Amino acid sequence: MPEKIIVSGIGCCLVDLLYNDVDFGSDTVRPYLSSKRGDGGLTPGHLVFKEEFEKFSGCSFDIILNKITGGRKYDKINIGGPSIVSLINASQLTDNDHCEVRFYGRGGDDEAGKYLISSLKKTPVTLKDYKLIKNQTPSTVVLSDPSYENGHGERVFINSIGAAWEYGPDDLDEDFFNSDIVVFGGTALVPQIHDNLTMLLKKAKSKGCITIVNTVFDFRNEKLNPSIKWPLGESDESYGYIDLLIADQEESHRLSGEQNTGTAINFFRSKNVSSLIITNGSKNISTYSDGRFFNSLALKDMPVSQKVIDERKNMKGGDTTGCGDNFVGGVIASVVNQLKGGIKYPDLQEACCRGIVSGGFACSYLGGTYFEETPGEKREKIEPYYDAYRKQISD
Repeated sequence: MPEKIIVSGIGCCLVDLLYNDVDFGSDTVRPYLSSKRGDGGLTPGHLVFKEEFEKFSGCSFDIILNKITGGRKYDKINIGGPSIVSLINASQLTDNDHCEVRFYGRGGDDEAGKYLISSLKKTPVTLKDYKLIKNQTPSTVVLSDPSYENGHGERVFINSIGAAWEYGPDDLDEDFFNSDIVVFGGTALVPQIHDNLTMLLKKAKSKGCITIVNTVFDFRNEKLNPSIKWPLGESDESYGYIDLLIADQEESHRLSGEQNTGTAINFFRSKNVSSLIITNGSKNISTYSDGRFFNSLALKDMPVSQKVIDERKNMKGGDTTGCGDNFVGGVIASVVNQLKGGIKYPDLQEACCRGIVSGGFACSYLGGTYFEETPGEKREKIEPYYDAYRKQISD
């Protein structure tokens, strides 16, 4: 490994507008819930495009949002998106002398874009090629119901792609492919990158990069044809170029076209994915490795953090937004730290431990991105959760 590991990421980066304490079972929300796949209605845990939701509801989104929230202002504005949130967490959990985390993307030349730029500069991430263009900044309204699923919480996402439509493969410079690790995060919300993912992954592997892909709910392809599996790039050849694929349970089912996690895992194995993590909210994760990148690991289930579950019962002010993205960041940070420690084949179970406590810690604050007052602050806060989790799984 080089003296400094370069991690470069491309994918979803946007402004999150967070509304907490929205009751998904209320009479106000119930009329806007989806009745069938891809119809444009709201589904807990899923994402829908703003334009499709307006078609579904027959009304302006701003009017409906005003009705659902009682006309209140969002509880928090924050940096959001499966790519940038995971990269920020990875940069906070690694030594900046030994790792540089870079981000590539586009925002809009508007107030939201200016907010993103100023906020991103408060994190350790390097904005390698992030520009504001004449378009709307990508954004997501996040409605959060902390009491959903017996207090485990869940969210609904209403997304506007905006300037992310404009970013394509030709915008990625050679430095991106000269990185040690490349991460494609939530590319379903950066359509030109997503549709060319096979080619981009193949190029990255030809340059010797470690490739990590973390997915997001692909409403574009769900709407296009809800009866067939989602594509990942130009063909299923994409999977053979992935060192680590991270998806939640619903995404794994839709990407594989299978109905349960076991057969979905068999699909990814048949397509030659080197290692895989499937998350499932507050339930166990499933993970395996064929030994090409991580050490060999037979299919294994791992629980979520009991310390986080216990604290959630009395927690105020937090939500589950960004838990999955921070999970990914914790895994990436563990990979970096293990490689810097001279480990040739990183330990996947150890990486999952770091991911699980990172995702769990995100429940303690509102929104996905945690802004540190001092470098190393987040690492220090997460360490007791890591120690408790290691004890939990050893017992």
